[in-house]
Amino acid sequence: MTEEVLVLLSGGLDSTTCLAQAIADGHSVTCLTVDYGQKHAVELTAARKIAEFYRIEKHLIVPLPFFREIGGSSLTSNDAVPKNRVLENNTEPSTASEIPTTYVPARNLIFLSIAVALAETRNIKKIYIGVNALDYSGYPDCRPEFIQSFAKTANLATRVGVETGKIFLETPLLNLSKAEIAARAHSLKAPMALTHSCYDPIDGKACGLCAACVLRRKGFLESNIPDPTIYADRT
Repeated sequence: MTEEVLVLLSGGLDSTTCLAQAIADGHSVTCLTVDYGQKHAVELTAARKIAEFYRIEKHLIVPLPFFREIGGSSLTSNDAVPKNRVLENNTEPSTASEIPTTYVPARNLIFLSIAVALAETRNIKKIYIGVNALDYSGYPDCRPEFIQSFAKTANLATRVGVETGKIFLETPLLNLSKAEIAARAHSLKAPMALTHSCYDPIDGKACGLCAACVLRRKGFLESNIPDPTIYADRT
């Protein structure tokens, strides 16, 4: 019997590859996309197109406008998105005191909480999320430690968790580089041309200069797979 799983789908390369993997694993899929007031809202259109590509019948798009009121991120405010930053070991420079301004406070914590609530009401035990620890851009809520801790908390804080202890977080990209993710997407025949990664698009096109664009371009280059992204001409 096919198991139904929940996939967090942002519209980016990672989440789309995660979706492709869930389908390749033989699962029936429900997708969850969050509209949190991000300035790169074009990714929501990408998520819709990707769900349509896979003929996902259950695709929930949840509006969370309060992220803009909370602030604290260049993705949910009028602050400029950093460009042309020098990457260290495939990630943005990041220490405990220097987390990129594109970090959105508690984003994955909140997204996963919503995902768990949705999964519990639909008798879904497994949630796929496309976080990865190697090219994670310095975000604390993409680390293995966070995923492990959240899974434990989810099983302590929900009825299904208390009764069965079986809420699972699947992270198939966790230990992959961006190049390896591009290769995985290619092997799974994921619709990479439909995905959107850029934090600061120009007329719907990728800027090519933000950290997300730099990591994506580098990943495709290193994997020897053509990058289908259309980049804006900023000259």
